[in-house]
Amino acid sequence: MLLGISGSLAHNSPEDWAKKHVDLGLKSVNFPVNYLAGEETYMAYKKAADEAGLVIAEVGIWRNTLAADQNERKIQMNYAIEQLKMADKIHAKCCVNVAGTPHGPRWDGGYKENFSRETWNQIVSMIQEIIDTAQPVNTKFSIESMPWMVPSTPDEYARLIKDVNRKEFAAHLDAINMITSPEKYFFNTEFLEECFEKLDGQICSCHLKDIRLKEEFTFQLQECACGQGALDIEKLVELADKQNPQMPMIIEHLTTDEEYIQSVAYIKKRLNLI
Repeated sequence: MLLGISGSLAHNSPEDWAKKHVDLGLKSVNFPVNYLAGEETYMAYKKAADEAGLVIAEVGIWRNTLAADQNERKIQMNYAIEQLKMADKIHAKCCVNVAGTPHGPRWDGGYKENFSRETWNQIVSMIQEIIDTAQPVNTKFSIESMPWMVPSTPDEYARLIKDVNRKEFAAHLDAINMITSPEKYFFNTEFLEECFEKLDGQICSCHLKDIRLKEEFTFQLQECACGQGALDIEKLVELADKQNPQMPMIIEHLTTDEEYIQSVAYIKKRLNLI
């Protein structure tokens, strides 16, 4: 496991950025700038990561490449393509987005039509176009699993990989995002095993967080920091290590640097990494 965080930590230079991650005992990083920063800047961050022995785990896109407005879609597709080109130049493990949606006001929102055959075909074509245009050699393009859009299950993800049919496409596994039922929540150990079995050899990066059941009606789940929920973290790390000992494992969705620092300390203690 190459532990990392999605936060970039407050820093005043690429070298300072890399040092702060190394000082926390981290082995991987999410890239803190996009291609619009310019090649001189993003290559300086790559150099700092390389010299510090840090693996660049992820370059994020986080744009709606399925926007209903065609002009907006064109803009976001271009952004995704340029991000993937940059990711390939800096040898990132993956460049990741969510599928997006043309079906409502929230770009990453849940809508019934997200699961239609028409939307499925749009997603497949969108992924193929991004990959075929950027033509990455060093980096996988990936779509993060989500609760309310494709891919929302390991079966969907395996089918998506098959339909996209590009060797440059791989799975970015956020198993917590796919825990959407009492069965998956209470038997999350078994669900994690299902994810890694059905996506065996296809996973390029993982997110690390936790999930808890709220005492509300009806069934409600809430994402939370590691250790504040019920996820079998040991099993997640065990399965990731078994598939790839160099698997990036990225702690995400915390608010402050201090929260990330605390979460890293917790994981290192819980997994006896200290």
